[in-house]
Amino acid sequence: MENLKGFGKPLPKEYFSGDTFQHFQRIAKDAGYKPHWLKLQHEIFALVQKIDEDSLNEERAELEKRVETVNEKIAEHNKHCPPPMLKGRISLETLDRAKEIWK
Repeated sequence: MENLKGFGKPLPKEYFSGDTFQHFQRIAKDAGYKPHWLKLQHEIFALVQKIDEDSLNEERAELEKRVETVNEKIAEHNKHCPPPMLKGRISLETLDRAKEIWK
């Protein structure tokens, strides 16, 4: 704990006024915390890119299994993210669109 940024310094007065949840979010963001759904979003984007890169070299059945794994992660993402950030399932036919959506 002692190696954290700002250790030993008093908190700014703005942290004690207004909405507690907003202040928590600001402190968490300043500390580099990422919500679970945001980590999943980055992971899903990387998986979609990898499937797209491998689509010329791998068999369709193997690619379908990997797409299903990504869709499971998308379901997990949708359980935890804010409603405006919900995203749909992908398929091999929609990989190009999925790359744009998950950027």
